[in-house]
Amino acid sequence: MPSRRKVISGALAAATLSRPLWADVGTPTHLSAARTPEGAYILCGLRADGSLAFSVPLPDRGHAAAAHPALSHAVAFARRPGVFAVVLDCATGISQHRIQAPAGRHFYGHGAFSRDGKTLFTTENDIDTGAGRIGVWDAADGYRRIGDLSSNGIGPHEIIRLPNSDILAIANGGIRTHPASGRDKLNVDTMQPNLTLMDVEGRVRDTAVLPAELHQNSLRHIAAFPDGRVACAFQWQGDPFAAPSIAGVYAPEDGLQLAPMSDQTLRGLDGYAGSVAVLGTEHMAVTFPRGGLMQRINVRTGETLDLWRGDVCGVAPARWGGLATDGLGGVQRVEAHGFTKVAQHNLAFDNHLVAVSASS
Repeated sequence: MPSRRKVISGALAAATLSRPLWADVGTPTHLSAARTPEGAYILCGLRADGSLAFSVPLPDRGHAAAAHPALSHAVAFARRPGVFAVVLDCATGISQHRIQAPAGRHFYGHGAFSRDGKTLFTTENDIDTGAGRIGVWDAADGYRRIGDLSSNGIGPHEIIRLPNSDILAIANGGIRTHPASGRDKLNVDTMQPNLTLMDVEGRVRDTAVLPAELHQNSLRHIAAFPDGRVACAFQWQGDPFAAPSIAGVYAPEDGLQLAPMSDQTLRGLDGYAGSVAVLGTEHMAVTFPRGGLMQRINVRTGETLDLWRGDVCGVAPARWGGLATDGLGGVQRVEAHGFTKVAQHNLAFDNHLVAVSASS
């Protein structure tokens, strides 16, 4: 006779298998928010060849999405400062839940699932105090809010989970905002950005900062290498003629280090990096939409290569290297020494492209 524990485990497994998986919605490899020619907002699933696997409507402009590690569920976040996120069943196009930021909070446009997919973590602003918070939601119980954690900084923007772990990496941008002031930056002179690594219980494992003279280099977007290093993309808030590199890498043994960037390159970027992705084990791709540039950086040697000049912002890893999207509806395959256009859609893709992958 099977034990009671085995019977319960089998029932849970059967319940999970009966729910739609990513393979049931055309096996998308990536997710992106977009705008249609009519001005409507959608979340798209893209296949490896750049074709559309699905599209589902959004109530307003989206920023980024979090893909469930197994089920075909995506949480699409409003453009910051937003107060809603929508949980979409990508198999049916139905909005299953609308997550509302608690009173006195707003979202920053990003979120991440725990390794088992049972918990969603969201980056938030405590409007009254300006403190960064991480919202904790029970994804297995209708995305019920079950608590929150300190982000260990101000202005947490992107949050990711490191591979093969339940360690969260948080890009605390350091910039205080308030909905009454729109997107105005209220503390540029005193901002203190950092990269925080913490476990899912909120225990801080490491905090990495740049030298004090670079405190206006706001860390906004991050991506994880397989070995626990973190690729970083910054947005410089200081004197544009004194802009430092706006790309870097965190390593546990070395802290946070900026990648070499020439003055000639920096002059054309307006101090703004849009997205970052890890390509393999030693390379990262960073997009600079205000400069119309995507650059590939070897994090071991510091060697850089300009891959693409155009209206590019979204970039994410893929099995051959990477995939990138632009505001004109183009989808590009990113390879070692350049890119190949693989699809064109009558859409305007938004800032971020998110890879869909199995739980790890």
